[in-house]
Amino acid sequence: MTAAPPPVLLVADRTDLDRLLPFVRDYHAFEEIQRSDDERRASLAPLLGENPLGRIWLIMEADELVGYIALCFGYSIEFGGRDAFVDEFFLSEGARGRGLGSRVLAAIRQTATELGIVALHLEVARSNSKARRFYETLGFTARDRYHLMSCRIGTNI
Repeated sequence: MTAAPPPVLLVADRTDLDRLLPFVRDYHAFEEIQRSDDERRASLAPLLGENPLGRIWLIMEADELVGYIALCFGYSIEFGGRDAFVDEFFLSEGARGRGLGSRVLAAIRQTATELGIVALHLEVARSNSKARRFYETLGFTARDRYHLMSCRIGTNI
């Protein structure tokens, strides 16, 4: 049995916005995130291309777009360097269940290392035990001592 090929990850740029948007819409529907397409476009635009805020990669399989993953960059005193938050990670239904997600995260870890990232963080719904187990097999650990809290400020989005 031969190993599955690594996924092709392409840095999304402004020309990719229209083909990226349906995937983001599907992810938001799955996560029950209420946003208009105009709000999605405004949120995605600063991450398109290579920039200091973060990146979005298109996940390609056999020359077909099957998903995306977005990292937002930061800095952690605790971890001693640049960190990144896996802000969104989505695979189309037909691309799931075949190990592609594991291969994407392995490739993203390698890319993050090359970008000087020392820690990756992500959120997963407490009720999503399947996803929690999946991320644990890839080396992510729950930080049960901490509880992520958010506060929306300003008038953007």
